[in-house]
Amino acid sequence: MFKTTSYIELNQQALIENVKFLKELIGRDIKFSSVVKGNAYGHGIEQFIPMAEAAGIDHFSVYSGDEAYRVFKASSDQPEIMIMGWMDPEAMEWAIKNGIGFWIFETERLDKALEIAKKLRCKAKIHIEVETGMNRTGLSNTSLNYVTKKIIENPDYFILDGLCTHYAGAESVANYVRVNRQISRFNKISKKFQTLGLKPTYRHTACSAAALNYPKTRMDLVRIGIAQYGLWPSAETFIQYIHGKVARFDPLNRIISWKSEIISIKKVKEGEFISYGTTYLAQEEKLIAVIPVGYSHGFSRMLSNQGRVLIHGQRVGVIGMVNMNMIIADITSIPDVNIGDEVVIVGKQGELEISISSFSEISNLVNYELLARLPERTNRIVIHQKY
Repeated sequence: MFKTTSYIELNQQALIENVKFLKELIGRDIKFSSVVKGNAYGHGIEQFIPMAEAAGIDHFSVYSGDEAYRVFKASSDQPEIMIMGWMDPEAMEWAIKNGIGFWIFETERLDKALEIAKKLRCKAKIHIEVETGMNRTGLSNTSLNYVTKKIIENPDYFILDGLCTHYAGAESVANYVRVNRQISRFNKISKKFQTLGLKPTYRHTACSAAALNYPKTRMDLVRIGIAQYGLWPSAETFIQYIHGKVARFDPLNRIISWKSEIISIKKVKEGEFISYGTTYLAQEEKLIAVIPVGYSHGFSRMLSNQGRVLIHGQRVGVIGMVNMNMIIADITSIPDVNIGDEVVIVGKQGELEISISSFSEISNLVNYELLARLPERTNRIVIHQKY
């Protein structure tokens, strides 16, 4: 296989340390479900699943049937897999046949699951998602009456693996009242299930932000996404974590680094424009380096004339417009730069670091979006070293 124009490094030890910290914080009796939707938040499902299993994770959450299949194929320890979103009938049949759990948020979806389970003569492992105030997916109180009746009437075809909901912005204190209202509503619905004799294997409501900010949301299982990758859901979440602590350091380690190399170096005369259009004028003679990464690789056009990369342990500016496949760095102040030299787009080089957070602040993209935009075709390499 040919090299791609950039590559991603994934640090195994960083993940091990993150999982250890999060399990100790959340509680080791609570099931840790690793959320790997969006190609494992850009880290790569096929590369990340073996890393996660080596870190002691045995439960994975995905958005869709195709992601579940990729986890199924990439895993070696037969973990539990839970589909939180999209499935077509073919994917549902595969999921039921292979003991894959999936969320029910429409009555029609429950009906289809029952139809397939009867055809296969086996039980569908279902998670009932209830509407508590997010107003996205989730069963209303009226729909719940229909769903609970169906489950009770068909004990040979359903495993009630979960009762769940999702919070509307647990990463922000601005949503405090709304989130607490959701918690209260979920608890009332949970009691109703108990009254009906319906006991799910897991009651789960917490994403990373909720698990960190609202301990009472942890329940039986937590769905940890962004935090396991070494990133905080928001600055507010980190501030809340360190508040009142003597040691005010970040316990999470970034797993991902993104690197490329210089493919061309040239001098540009004073008074010349650089790259497309007239957005950057060289006001002195410049030495520039061309790097084979652009917006098709996940480096946003919003970073034109304001992005940063690391070369020779120094932070240098991205000048001119970001192209589809190339960016240009100003290396005028760096001596002895050569074609083939390493360029760090995200990660550490020497004493400096460009974090996902700083990268996203410049581009106006949230951490999640920036990571999810990293193309699947980019090579991903797992490294084993102290972070």
